[in-house]
Amino acid sequence: MTTQLDRFTPLHTDTGADVLTVTLTDEEKRDVRRLTGALTADKHALIDSPDWVDRARALSCRLPLSLRSALRRFRREPGPEAVLLVRNLPLGPLPPTPSNPGSVEHHPSTPAAALFLTTVHIGDVTAFRPEKGGALVQNVVPVPGQEDFQGNAGSVALKMHVENAFHQHRPDYVALLCLRNDHDDIAGLRTSSIRRALPLLSGHARAVLSQPRFVTNAPPSFGNSVPAAEPQPILLGDLEDPDVVVDFHATDPLDVEAAAALDELGHAFDQVTRTFILRSGDLAIVDNRLAMHGRTAFRPRYDGQDRWLQRTFVHLDPRRTRSLRAGDGNVLS
Repeated sequence: MTTQLDRFTPLHTDTGADVLTVTLTDEEKRDVRRLTGALTADKHALIDSPDWVDRARALSCRLPLSLRSALRRFRREPGPEAVLLVRNLPLGPLPPTPSNPGSVEHHPSTPAAALFLTTVHIGDVTAFRPEKGGALVQNVVPVPGQEDFQGNAGSVALKMHVENAFHQHRPDYVALLCLRNDHDDIAGLRTSSIRRALPLLSGHARAVLSQPRFVTNAPPSFGNSVPAAEPQPILLGDLEDPDVVVDFHATDPLDVEAAAALDELGHAFDQVTRTFILRSGDLAIVDNRLAMHGRTAFRPRYDGQDRWLQRTFVHLDPRRTRSLRAGDGNVLS
């Protein structure tokens, strides 16, 4: 197995940002494909079954050393952009892009297995029962009639947000694997890091954003199962290097001063937002504690060749959510 640890270097993107990246060699790609083959041999297996998850976790220890090193480094220090790009993952022949609402992957495929192997090496791959039935690998695809929807089924610009910002146990990481981009190759993953935005904020705005003067509501996908939102701060932890919890579609300020601080935060994030055009085999892992993400607009054609991403969520500490996971499984109720 060929490994070059120095390939884990900053990537110069078209927006001028430096982001951590690792690109698999063709030999390493074949190594990953052999691992995915072990996970996809049984076409009737279920991704969400504990046995399949356990096997994927064990096999992830055999990923190429360069990839394991990158994941470990990113977990400890995600860098100023709080994004890791993994390029050249195996996909294999792809079926048509699904277009049904709530699309998920129940049975293992090469892309789903590659995504799972990579992300389970960081922590516990998890899901939320009200969202897409708690499937661990979810499809992000445009759905006919939902073009204007602010969610993964839409194709309009998706506002910047921390994933499930309303939830006490929101994911620590969100991973997005590109199977195919849109026809015009213009749909982009947008990210914005609080580490980049924080120096642009006034001291007064930082103080206000650190107080429980904001309410973030659950998305429609969670239905009526979520209690009424309580006021929360947007900036958490060390004020020199805080976490951020905000959804610019669902977070509301509770007073005029809080509204002004939220506007200032939005302006700061706008100045440091990056756009990444993901292509087949590209995986973006976003640190959901430090960075928001969104999407540029695109035009779907619903011809089986539309943009198709697969998504997983990752938690670092399963003990924190044990009371919400029946049978010590991977799905939060």
